[in-house]
Amino acid sequence: MKLEDVVPWGRSKNEYTRMFGLTPRDLRASILDCAGGPSSFNAEMIREGYKVVSCDPLYRFSAGQISERVEEVFEPIMDGIRANETGFSWREMGSPERLGEVRRSAMDLFLQDFPPGLSEGRYVEGGLPTLPFDDGTFDLALCSHFLFTYSAQLSEGFHLASILEMCRVAEEARVFPLLTSSVHAVGGEGQASPHLRPVVDGLRERGYEAGVEEVSYEFQKGGDEMLRVRRRG
Repeated sequence: MKLEDVVPWGRSKNEYTRMFGLTPRDLRASILDCAGGPSSFNAEMIREGYKVVSCDPLYRFSAGQISERVEEVFEPIMDGIRANETGFSWREMGSPERLGEVRRSAMDLFLQDFPPGLSEGRYVEGGLPTLPFDDGTFDLALCSHFLFTYSAQLSEGFHLASILEMCRVAEEARVFPLLTSSVHAVGGEGQASPHLRPVVDGLRERGYEAGVEEVSYEFQKGGDEMLRVRRRG
């Protein structure tokens, strides 16, 4: 990975809780955040006494390097969102300006927490489809805004291998959203990933329960569903 290829964009614990339908019981589980990037989920969870490990190739870089990259991409990302404003639901965020404030706050909290979290083993360099953890290390593996979001760049085989890997290291895997990225989409709206149906079929053929569930979070219009995967029995 080259830092100039990374587009860091962080989300909060409140968003994670709703994106993945996390219950109080889920929050008490041992959680792996795959492709966690500069989200504040880990930092907020640890403050509240929960257990989370975040994994991302981004974590090979220093907090200073990541911060510089955040500054480089922040306004271009916001410009893309403003250009495709109709592709998003603003019921909660209210406006692009408020969205920018929320994203800044999440990434600032991550940057503060990253150095101590790295030394404590809460942030681990690594990425899908090969995770640096033993079988069954976690109860729950989450993946936000990576799988399916980048369907144009990542193959169907990559998606299937990645979710199988999440299920190797955790008892259950959840992926959100199931749409392609809408920031650069014509007309502003993300589309259903073409990989979703064949990946679900592939998981079921390999003995997993795999289903789409509605959640209470929607920012991309139509992006209010997650994929939930567990081994049968």
